Amino acid sequence: MSEGRIKKSVNGGAPAQTNPDDRRSSVEASSQGAGAGKQRAVIKSADMKEDMQKEAIDIAITAFEKNSVEKDIAENIKKEFDKKHGATWHCIVGRNFGSYVTHETNHFVYFYLDQKAVLLFKSG
Repeated sequence: MSEGRIKKSVNGGAPAQTNPDDRRSSVEASSQGAGAGKQRAVIKSADMKEDMQKEAIDIAITAFEKNSVEKDIAENIKKEFDKKHGATWHCIVGRNFGSYVTHETNHFVYFYLDQKAVLLFKSG
């Protein structure tokens, strides 16, 4: 069975050009860590079911709590999604980046957690 592929362009500092049917929302996600408050997640562009989007945000919050280096945060998110949803996921985390990626249909999300952008997609 052939999965659909979609190309997306994302600029880490500005909203991405998206299809009109892309889902955008703001999600309040609670941290599990001791003394941690709520982090606001803002979904800028998504081609992913809402339950998987929420899971991505929860995994990202945990990764941000465990790591301080963006590369390590991205690695943690990618490995969790590979484990839970099969290979091959890709993750980019940072404050300022551009991208142009091809992803499988229903497997793309781009969101902000506070000041950092998270781009997560499946391809391959």
